[in-house]
Amino acid sequence: MELKIYQDKTEVAQEFSKYFAEKANGSEPFHVALSGGSTPKIVFDVLAKEFGASIDWKLVHFYWGDERCVLPTDEESNYKMTMEHLLSKIEIPEENIHRIHGESDPEAESVRYAQVLKNELPALGGFPQFDLVILGMGDDGHTASIFPHEIELWGSENLCAVAVHPESGQKRITITGNLINHSKTVAFLVTGASKEEKVGEIVNSEGAYETYPANLVSPTSGDLLWFLDEAAAAKISEGQV
Repeated sequence: MELKIYQDKTEVAQEFSKYFAEKANGSEPFHVALSGGSTPKIVFDVLAKEFGASIDWKLVHFYWGDERCVLPTDEESNYKMTMEHLLSKIEIPEENIHRIHGESDPEAESVRYAQVLKNELPALGGFPQFDLVILGMGDDGHTASIFPHEIELWGSENLCAVAVHPESGQKRITITGNLINHSKTVAFLVTGASKEEKVGEIVNSEGAYETYPANLVSPTSGDLLWFLDEAAAAKISEGQV
């Protein structure tokens, strides 16, 4: 893994946005799985404001790594957040936006969205491949919507699965581990002191790190990046940096 540590959440968003713009500005379609959360929200604001006119959005295709089973107008919808902070501010074809239908029956939607991924993504070895998967990590070490209590979903044979939040019981649709690890590049965006313990355990291979879904992220391409602020990286040992 490659660690990129910056002063604060704002600097993480600025530097990741630069990285994203460089990756997206090629001559081929660029397929990206997005994450929800507070740091991606700032990233989307930066992309819209500073790179909205310089990225050829006709070549960018957006998908979601996970979605809450709510209406697309609900405040908890990852799609709604992305629409408000990025999609409504850039010139991107509607057909390039591949949202998860959180308002639909969860089991049926997980099947439908898996088919969307098979139809839209290029395939490597017959398996759909994202160019970039953006991930966050929860205080409990979960990523996408695969939580420690359902860590078996990581190895699912299906591209998508229905997950259940351990506290609220809310259902979510999530992409699974084989799809994440088959992508060309995976980038974590993790900020804040509440993440320092799990980040330290995963990067240092200490404690209960093996029980955290985020620890299972290991793309076969070898291209794994962690964009961190100093607070989240506080417990990474010096030898790892």
